[in-house]
Amino acid sequence: QVQLVESGGGLVQAGGSLRLSCSASGSIFSVNAMGWYRQAPGKQRESVAIITSGGSTNYADSVKGRFTVSRDNAKNTVYLQMNSLKPEDTAVYYCNAWIRPVLISRGRDYWGQGTQVTVSS
Repeated sequence: QVQLVESGGGLVQAGGSLRLSCSASGSIFSVNAMGWYRQAPGKQRESVAIITSGGSTNYADSVKGRFTVSRDNAKNTVYLQMNSLKPEDTAVYYCNAWIRPVLISRGRDYWGQGTQVTVSS
């Protein structure tokens, strides 16, 4: 059984920083892309930052220059360093990873439970 566990959310003032972590655990054969999505109240879930197993990254325009995604392949962990936070960054942040479990012929998307990030003005 594969699961993603997130940590690091919280309340921060505008201009502050937070670091999110997400670790994949269970019977994992391989992990491909990992990343972060967010969903604000009344809005659709949107992609924030993606990182491939080779380290290529992609960011939403709204976070470029402020957020940095990284990963530790040995630990099956992805991080999101968020700097210069703005009130509009307030949302539930979800970890996502494409994982192939052991003894399963194909991978699929897995999601974390979500962690709340609140930025006060």
